[in-house]
Amino acid sequence: MKRPLILFGAGIPAAIICFIALTILFVPGRELQEVFARALAREGYTLQSRSFGLAFPLGIRSSGVEIGTEKGAVIRLDKASVKLRVLPLFLGKIVFGYHGSIGKGIIDGEFSPLKKGSLKFEMAGVRLEDIPFFQTVTGAQAKGELRGKGTIKGKQAAASGELQLAVKDAQLQGVKIGPMPLPDAAYKTVQGMLKISGGRANLESLTFDGEGLYTRLKGDLPLLTPLSASPLNLTLELMPRPEFLEKQKFVFLLLLKYQTSPGHYQLPVRGTLGKPSIM
Repeated sequence: MKRPLILFGAGIPAAIICFIALTILFVPGRELQEVFARALAREGYTLQSRSFGLAFPLGIRSSGVEIGTEKGAVIRLDKASVKLRVLPLFLGKIVFGYHGSIGKGIIDGEFSPLKKGSLKFEMAGVRLEDIPFFQTVTGAQAKGELRGKGTIKGKQAAASGELQLAVKDAQLQGVKIGPMPLPDAAYKTVQGMLKISGGRANLESLTFDGEGLYTRLKGDLPLLTPLSASPLNLTLELMPRPEFLEKQKFVFLLLLKYQTSPGHYQLPVRGTLGKPSIM
């Protein structure tokens, strides 16, 4: 009795492995790319790449990957690969590991596409200038070295988890939220944590610690599909030192209506994740 059950239990993972292997081997790379492109299109994103094909033993690889929105590119990866992890199959789980390179930086992690799925990631050495999101969404020229990690379990309203990030020696120039310009600044450290629960993402605090300016962003947003359509409920606080304020007094004159006390400005950030604005 036990032997047939063992054989049956081992047969399910073997069947899944064979199915995925045959799919990867016999479906042309461009058709696989179109499958991924359609999946991203449902989330409101576009996908382009230079090449798309087999990664030994059970996976796919691509180069020159670009993910974007109607406004332009938000992520570029020089190389990317996704591979099926075999051991979780014997526990009744389908898990894929992924790896990508962004300039000199890397991102690694795993995800499960099942209904109660999960996502893990860790990145290090990623230069902000290699991430087109900042230029596309805010028009900013960004520099600095990004590292971060995160874990998310479940999907949409059932999702929970947290993301942490830090940037060393950040420089932000030409930042605009909608038509409103923000001061150019250099920050020694940037640190933040995002917690996800009950279908909402809560930005507990994203702090920018610079020599002449301290900035803090906090608030929340619902997790909608597509994510770029999620409405923002954020507050941006600017706390310039007198000498910094004097150097960029024109910008702070434009922000005068948001001044709550000397040396303290509080800006309500609304709009959507894909098109933020200041009220």
